[in-house]
Amino acid sequence: MNIGTTEAAARWDRFADEYARNHGEMGDLHKEALLNPVLFSLIGDVSRKKLLDAGCGEGYLSRLLARQGALVTGVDYSPRMLEHAKSRTPNELVIGYHHGNLEELDFLEDDQFQLVVSNMVIQDLADYEKAFQEVYRVLEKDGYFIFSILHPCFVTPNSGWVKTEEGSKLYWKTDRYFYEGAYEQRIGKEEKMILFHRTLTSYINALVQTGFLIEEVVEPKPSEEVLMKYPSFGEDLRCADFLVFKVKK
Repeated sequence: MNIGTTEAAARWDRFADEYARNHGEMGDLHKEALLNPVLFSLIGDVSRKKLLDAGCGEGYLSRLLARQGALVTGVDYSPRMLEHAKSRTPNELVIGYHHGNLEELDFLEDDQFQLVVSNMVIQDLADYEKAFQEVYRVLEKDGYFIFSILHPCFVTPNSGWVKTEEGSKLYWKTDRYFYEGAYEQRIGKEEKMILFHRTLTSYINALVQTGFLIEEVVEPKPSEEVLMKYPSFGEDLRCADFLVFKVKK
């Protein structure tokens, strides 16, 4: 598909209301059960740190980090998402929200943040290499970039469960792994979102070429506590949905 970030952003803007309805103060169920525990274990203490939530969506992560004492700036390319973020942010939480594309953060100064967090956003950008460069630019020296993505080895164009006629899940199918580019994925009731697939090699090489030092990589899986609360997450022990990086400038 010959399509770029502008169209991806437009579709997220149309999907923003449904997306916001499915997100509470801990995000959606997958964020609560799988991503949040990993993100916060990697983030550590954020008290008084200047932090960028790069692709903040409806703002749940910005709010959680602000409540922990971080000085948060949130950026998103969907105006409607930012409306939800602002309306859900109580007055006592001072979060600066800005409309912007992570591929071009020219309204932010160099060496401005001690930490940049991006939760499930990079696969929504056509020019992920430019986004990495922009994050690198706005980070202080020795600052950290922590980001989560769909696992590129398992979430590919045409991936999905293969089931029996009765609907039982047999195994997770992947295909077209070495295809790099845009594809459509239905999310929610109606909207087909634009995702941009690239290989694990491409992600790692782009980080290294940008100048980042990779410190940790985590494939989130459900804990025993999560499995007791949400038994359906047992299927996430069969295949990794997400990949989380912690890299340093």
